[in-house]
Amino acid sequence: MIQINDIEKGFNGVEILKGISFEFQTGKTNLIIGQSGSGKSVLTKCIVALHQVDKGEVLYDGRDIQAMSNKERKELRQEIGMLFQGSALFDSMTVEENVMFPLKMFTKMSKAEMQERVNFCLNRVELFDKNGLYPAETSGGMQKRIAIARAIAMNPKYLFCDEPNSGLDPKTAIVIDNLIKDITEEFNMTTVVITHDMNSVLEIGENIMFLSQGLKAWEGTKESIITTDAKEVTEFVYASKFMRDYKDRMM
Repeated sequence: MIQINDIEKGFNGVEILKGISFEFQTGKTNLIIGQSGSGKSVLTKCIVALHQVDKGEVLYDGRDIQAMSNKERKELRQEIGMLFQGSALFDSMTVEENVMFPLKMFTKMSKAEMQERVNFCLNRVELFDKNGLYPAETSGGMQKRIAIARAIAMNPKYLFCDEPNSGLDPKTAIVIDNLIKDITEEFNMTTVVITHDMNSVLEIGENIMFLSQGLKAWEGTKESIITTDAKEVTEFVYASKFMRDYKDRMM
């Protein structure tokens, strides 16, 4: 579980985050949503301590990352998996080498142990025989799955996913959404997904925070977001024709 309590953050005298509190639950997909400029990226960087907060605390199972020494933060970050928006694979490395990279960097595993872990992670994302391929030889959806395999290679307790469906077609996006949800439940991780994709919200939004102009404007589930009467939320939810059509079908 990750708890943020009364987080405030500003730059050059401009307040960006304004007293945000939220609980990211273990074993569930926790979504941060909101319009561009709402503070999602700044909040995420505060949670992983890339930004120091001006006020408040960020607790990882009771441990305040903001109050830690650099050594303690480095140790905690080894419990965190990251899925980046553009997958961020190394083009010059094979699929296997990409997934093995964090194991080489942060563990003392033997070559055999690393190989076993890499094979397990690739099998888990249904890339059974792709070890020797290079990223350029794989599709966008496969690259996301490779990135997920790398993100879980260290068996993290916490998983952060930044716009995981960016650039994917709707069918592949659903596959990635469901994979994230499945591994969250299977490994009992605290998963935080930053997204503006309403398809993802409706697919895996178990615990959702909506940000607006640096404030937590709403929190709830994928079921309650459809029926809320919070004006800012409904404007965001029903901004697309797909969602307006969805609303009409529900009424």
